[in-house]
Amino acid sequence: MKVLGIDIGGTGIKGAVVDTKRGVLKSDRLRLLTPESPTPDAVAGVVRTLTGHFDWDGPVGCTFPGVVRDGTIETAANLTPDWIGVDSHALFAEATGCPVHVLNDADAAGVAEVAFGAAEGRDGVIVLVTLGTGIGSALLVDGHLVPNSELGHLPLHGGDAENYAAESVREHESLSWQDWGSRVGEYLRMVEELFWPHLFILGGGVSKKADRYLGFLDTRTQVVPARLLNQAGIVGAALRAEHELPARKHRKK
Repeated sequence: MKVLGIDIGGTGIKGAVVDTKRGVLKSDRLRLLTPESPTPDAVAGVVRTLTGHFDWDGPVGCTFPGVVRDGTIETAANLTPDWIGVDSHALFAEATGCPVHVLNDADAAGVAEVAFGAAEGRDGVIVLVTLGTGIGSALLVDGHLVPNSELGHLPLHGGDAENYAAESVREHESLSWQDWGSRVGEYLRMVEELFWPHLFILGGGVSKKADRYLGFLDTRTQVVPARLLNQAGIVGAALRAEHELPARKHRKK
């Protein structure tokens, strides 16, 4: 099956058509900038542009950088506060004319890594961490997702952990890979004390540069880069839409 996957981030919004049976992109990926004022209407406009670019009228899976419960946006730390309480399924369906399923962005990456990536076939507790504008997380237990873990907002040094160890912080503070890797390792050790995971998977755009910082993390737990790299969110959104959209339709009857 082919599903359009869209990954909404704090700086960019990416989309591609996904072959959900193989977990690969069936089109070139298109990335557009997140609007400077990322309100619901503004972001919905970008999502509309992406579906139009792909001439798409089928199912759409869409990630969101915050807590999403049954389509309702509960948090939006890197967007605008007027997202809170928005029915994202209805918003994006109206904007695109397509059936849309929305989930947390790191959760989508976790779903993809279980199906086709570094968590495939792995039991136990696995924590996927996405390092980008903020820090996202997916908590996986024996291959099953525990949604909306939001471990990037754990307190560290008097604020959210993402304000100390996100990729955007490395860029903003011009940190060396060693200094930033030490910060990420400090964050991961805190997560270790809470969940005692069997594996950490690091995703986000910086995952393709993992060889520059993995050696500085100093954790008990094995740490590996996401196998799907920065495509994991797109693929996971498509996979979840394929599964959830028919179930939603059935529940409404």
